[in-house]
Amino acid sequence: MLRFTTAGESHGPALVCIVEGMTAGLPLVADDVNVELARRQQGYGRGRRMQIERDTVEFIGGVRAGETIGAPVAMLVQNRDWKNWQEIMDPAPREGDPAPRKRAVTRVRPGHADLAGMLKFDRADARDILERASARETTARVAAGALAKRLLREFGVRIGSHVVHLGGIDARRPEPMPDDINAAADESPLRTLDPDAEQRMIALIDETRRAGNTLGGIVEVVCEGVPVGLGAHVSWDRKLDGLLAGALMSIHAVKGVEIGLGFESARRPGSEVHDQLEPASGRPLAGNVRRRSNRAGGLEGGITTGEPIVLSVAMKPIATLMRPLDTVDVATGQAASATAERSDVTAVPAMGVIAEAMVALVVAGAFLDKFGGDSLRETRRNYDGYVSYLEQRIRG
Repeated sequence: MLRFTTAGESHGPALVCIVEGMTAGLPLVADDVNVELARRQQGYGRGRRMQIERDTVEFIGGVRAGETIGAPVAMLVQNRDWKNWQEIMDPAPREGDPAPRKRAVTRVRPGHADLAGMLKFDRADARDILERASARETTARVAAGALAKRLLREFGVRIGSHVVHLGGIDARRPEPMPDDINAAADESPLRTLDPDAEQRMIALIDETRRAGNTLGGIVEVVCEGVPVGLGAHVSWDRKLDGLLAGALMSIHAVKGVEIGLGFESARRPGSEVHDQLEPASGRPLAGNVRRRSNRAGGLEGGITTGEPIVLSVAMKPIATLMRPLDTVDVATGQAASATAERSDVTAVPAMGVIAEAMVALVVAGAFLDKFGGDSLRETRRNYDGYVSYLEQRIRG
């Protein structure tokens, strides 16, 4: 089982990620992770925090001489801003500590975990909640996803994303799509493939920043090169579409996930929803068949079909507004304006990179469930044997 966990607070000393279940013998160096961490920090509309942090990873377990060794991979990402927050976030008690410490948050933000978390965990200061609820945590997720991407790359699986909507502006999806989606999307400050929409989005972000407001949007994630047969139809918790949706919905501020046509499939007759099949020799990863369309988004019955996995991920506007919304000060019980922490106008381009990481972790987990192996060579033998079987299964 491939699994990961993260620890650390937004303004604490560091973020930690532990990935367990990775095969031994996978080539891995810090740059494999650092490239993804840098991509997460891109995007027009980001706040000043991205100028402070320059995320890099340090392996503290599970890697030796440039290869995984089969043990849990432990990674550390330092928070450069820690020096400015040490007095506030110090884990140790301090003699003469004020109660609460400086920069306490009691004017809770609508749309954030502040109030619900304070009530659930019986905290007087919402900083105990918001520091962990912060999207800064996704740095560690992207680090974990980089390992999953590195494994999948060994088997020709690629994952890319691009922004298709931001703040009411749709971006045109090019036909055909670029061969390397990320190489094209990363050239855009908004990670969109539509230059005309990009300019309108930039103007909208500037206008929204001046208004002290925030914007949400939608990202499309595409996973190519996945063989038929990952996931399973037999139990609810083995269906790959459910696992993907759950992983993506766990990303901060994500409120919706669609696979393929998604909600649009509920508005059409079956003849305009289901993907018709035809023989197609030379396509072993899809069982030597081709779907004339990919409305299902690469998944049927919770199982991959061999077509690209296509997902749409919707992110709401960030909850911290520079012109704060009305709230309650939980320290006094009185009406107040919400706290305004440092924030982005939009983080939709970065969310695409985070979504790639979560998709990579789920797909890599399903890949290892299917092909197993304690070492990369063993996994490769199992994979090659399965592809050989698929080549013989259906012939035109």
